[in-house]
Amino acid sequence: MNEVLVKLYVPVIDEQYDIWIPLDKDIYTIIMLLTKSVNELTKGYYKPATMPYLYDRITAKVFDINLKVIETEIRNGTELVML
Repeated sequence: MNEVLVKLYVPVIDEQYDIWIPLDKDIYTIIMLLTKSVNELTKGYYKPATMPYLYDRITAKVFDINLKVIETEIRNGTELVML
């Protein structure tokens, strides 16, 4: 399995999404892809001024942008917050 299904919360726009993310990409790339996806899903409404951070919703731990997803605790069902 090359992807995991996560729940992404975006409090700034009060939305949540179920999204598949690849395990072989680094967190920086994932944040860029998620930002672009949410922007498209909101028809351009979501445009953060700075790069958002990705957090574990349960532990509030911020993910290191240099790690690959496979090197983190992100697994199927993980709840993430993008701020």
